[in-house]
Amino acid sequence: MATKKSHLPIALIVDLILVVLFTIVGHYTHSHNFDPQGLMTTAWPFVAALVIAWLLTGIWDRPIAPLATGTGVWAITVLVGLVLRGVTGAGGDPGTVPVSFMIVATSLNLITLVGWRLIATAVSGGSGRRRSR
Repeated sequence: MATKKSHLPIALIVDLILVVLFTIVGHYTHSHNFDPQGLMTTAWPFVAALVIAWLLTGIWDRPIAPLATGTGVWAITVLVGLVLRGVTGAGGDPGTVPVSFMIVATSLNLITLVGWRLIATAVSGGSGRRRSR
């Protein structure tokens, strides 16, 4: 099995792609266009939150661990992303974030950010936990 350090770049790229895809699909669903400025406005709170999540969860230690890393990355990304969106008004009026958006953002990011780690852990044959030597 590959070392955990070799999983780090993959984890960072997959997380980033999934968060950006979440915002692209959401933006397109509501505006029916791929306006680059609109996409950036929609994406930046969640991308910034993802960077904060990577720093706070110690992703470099166990990048594909579904519970130890995935749930932390998911929770921080959603919480900080929703707060940034609400405070700045990105994608809506400042100070408001619709409950329906909170539910969709929470559930889709849970499925993707934790889900891909569950699959990767199963495929790699590991538990995602640190192994003592």
